[in-house]
Amino acid sequence: MNLRIPGPTTVPAEVAQAGAAEMINHRGPEFAALIARTTEGVKKVYQTSNDVATMTSSGSGAMESAVVNFTAPGMHSLVVSIGNFGNRFAELVNIYGGVLTKQEYEDGQAANLDQIEAALKADPEIRTVFITHNETSTGVTNPVLPDLAALVHAHDALLVVDAISSLSSIEVKTDEWDLDVVLSGSQKGWMVAPGLAFASVNERAWARHAETADTQPRFYFDLKRHADSLASGQTPWTPAVSLFFQLDKALEIMLAEGLEGIFARHHKIGQMVRDGIRGMGLELLADEGVESDTVTAFWLPEGVNGSEVTKIAREKYQTVFAGGQGKLRGKIMRFGHLGAMSEADIQAGLDALQKAFADAGYKP
Repeated sequence: MNLRIPGPTTVPAEVAQAGAAEMINHRGPEFAALIARTTEGVKKVYQTSNDVATMTSSGSGAMESAVVNFTAPGMHSLVVSIGNFGNRFAELVNIYGGVLTKQEYEDGQAANLDQIEAALKADPEIRTVFITHNETSTGVTNPVLPDLAALVHAHDALLVVDAISSLSSIEVKTDEWDLDVVLSGSQKGWMVAPGLAFASVNERAWARHAETADTQPRFYFDLKRHADSLASGQTPWTPAVSLFFQLDKALEIMLAEGLEGIFARHHKIGQMVRDGIRGMGLELLADEGVESDTVTAFWLPEGVNGSEVTKIAREKYQTVFAGGQGKLRGKIMRFGHLGAMSEADIQAGLDALQKAFADAGYKP
């Protein structure tokens, strides 16, 4: 099956096989060596020397960890939302008792630095800014990230970045851009099965963690517990050991290709998908210049049933595409192109998409 969704992504055979290794003691020396090795590998991909925690959870767990570790009830937060996953940050801030300012952009648009600055000036009490780097629900990558941290820090606030669907596929310079907290997840460009989440934390963020410790309850997702456990080669709770085996092998493959090679491959293939979809007479959702190199979203033409297209593609052409989420359900389709993929995989996906549309009655 050609899995052309934004995640979970294809797990290479050698990575899947690594996960079948004999189980080890998660409190023993073998796991200590494993987590030390994978943590250093993850740091290389993050381009950071900051602390990095690896949690057994989905990417949404990483998002929740950011809220419970770095905010407190009554604390003001700004959520910059360009789609469904930005909205998830807003929901989490509300659930944990924060005072929310939500800046929401139209579907297909990226965030605007001037508008973010205006929001920070309008509420000087904002202490935390949450933003999605790459929004899979709309196929948009925010270009503001390299300059955003300086703006946020000038307003004495902390910056939390959801890089779940970008980091490991699209460049994220955690240290150079001075990003306080950066989140990612194994089921995307890391080429690992779902179940591991990553969070990098710098000194500015650790100071906030200490500040909110007495007012925000936290347990499973307490990142300080993870940092303390890592020092002795462990995790605070039972980890998904088999996924650590997979991550170890995936990192070996990624670092052999090199980060620049990974980013170049994703950009080339992203352009290939965009050109192919436009060539079918279909319109992309993302504004020009902010299109994602990991997922392409496009509008369904008038009179074409997206559910029928995805069903035909899956059953007749063994290719899986994603539909829209939330308010975009039934209006768009999404083509994932991240992680383990070749140009041949992508061309096969484009061919399947074209045939499925034709079978569904679409005439460009």
